[in-house]
Amino acid sequence: MPDIKMPQLGESVTEGTIGKWLKSVGDPVSKYEPIAEVITDKVTAEIPSDLDGVISELLIGEGDTVAVGTVICKIATEGDTNSDASKGASEVKGDDTDKDGSSSPVQGNHMMARPAESVKEDKAQVPPANAMHGSSLPRGRFSPAVLRLADEHGVNLNLLHGTGEGGRVTRRDVLTYAELHPNDGSMPEATMNSSIAANESMSQTPVSAQKSDNGNHVAGVHGGDDEWITPSPIRKTIAKRMVESKHTAPHAWTMVEADVTSLVNFRNTVKGDFKRKEGIDLTYLPFFIKAVAEALKRYPIMNASWVDEKIVMHHRINVSIAVATDDVLVVPVIQDADRLSVAGLAHSVNELAAKARSGRLSMSDVQGGTFTVNNTGAFGSVLSQPILNAPQAGILSVESIVKRPVVLQNDAIAVRSMVNLCLSLDHRVLDGWVAGQFLRAVRERLESFDLQTVLY
Repeated sequence: MPDIKMPQLGESVTEGTIGKWLKSVGDPVSKYEPIAEVITDKVTAEIPSDLDGVISELLIGEGDTVAVGTVICKIATEGDTNSDASKGASEVKGDDTDKDGSSSPVQGNHMMARPAESVKEDKAQVPPANAMHGSSLPRGRFSPAVLRLADEHGVNLNLLHGTGEGGRVTRRDVLTYAELHPNDGSMPEATMNSSIAANESMSQTPVSAQKSDNGNHVAGVHGGDDEWITPSPIRKTIAKRMVESKHTAPHAWTMVEADVTSLVNFRNTVKGDFKRKEGIDLTYLPFFIKAVAEALKRYPIMNASWVDEKIVMHHRINVSIAVATDDVLVVPVIQDADRLSVAGLAHSVNELAAKARSGRLSMSDVQGGTFTVNNTGAFGSVLSQPILNAPQAGILSVESIVKRPVVLQNDAIAVRSMVNLCLSLDHRVLDGWVAGQFLRAVRERLESFDLQTVLY
């Protein structure tokens, strides 16, 4: 019976966490069909099946982390006899308790396996798709993640207008619709029953055993006022990496402000024409990345990492850009950013941001970063202290561009467009002097953008 193993989802990735099983024991599966979501410290990816068959065993529980190469499930193929397949299902069913009454390894891993017969019974209770989502099946092509979200929130995908590439419906589209239409009546009965069952189950846990002021059991509520949330596997991964970075690298921080009035005037002049020609918006971020890439070439020690008690100087300038969604922070990488024009950077930023927000980043999109640019200005921030994207030695936050009165060199006061540039640095690699020189180079380049700037 063929095994499905934890794949190596990247050159430096040694383990992965099962975020969610997309198939249950007894479910048929086709070759290349996704069977599980796997979370690494860099990206979330789906594991496809290598062959046609039926899921016979799930060996790893959701939320469990295993090394690359570990067998995570077994698939019964057509080559296996029906009796073998039935035997496999029976073995799964029998795994609940060994002959001597001891728990099986499957239970130790919080297995989600169910007997094939039970799966069939459950499926019989699930209403057909057209009943679940209104009047018809979803039309068009949707990713497995979108279909699952639609099921979970009871969203009729036929009612949505996609904002993704080519009008594709994204996960954000589904979540936005579900938030704006919480009571549109399309919540599938199965989901409602599932939610009720989940609440009933939670009411039996120690946490929910606490009572509210009126004496009723309140599932998931602590002390009547606080809600306890179990973080998702990717939230745990983000938390782990942030703690490691702060504990490992001695962070230092510095900031300069730049007068980008000329840049603002230039962008306002060309953004309409750029949109018509290129089909994407010309934001400020490509200009900041351009200035950073040029400054990194001028001060190469800024483009370094601390690895195994050594300083690694990177010859390629690969700029990571922090992209935040509702529940995920990812850092896709613009490879060889110093070789791209402002227009080229604009396309790279647009493509990677779209992939990040729709969950389509691949390992190649997130590998090889040597310095990170964090656009906190997009949230309206004017000051921040970013955490290093370890093992990189530097990360620059670009804050909001704001108009304010400024005293000029001739002592005149004028309203200018100003931006704060906040740099966190690994003090094992960098000192304040070189960091200050680097920031000054970034500022000078930003202040040099004007109506004579060439975009291509």
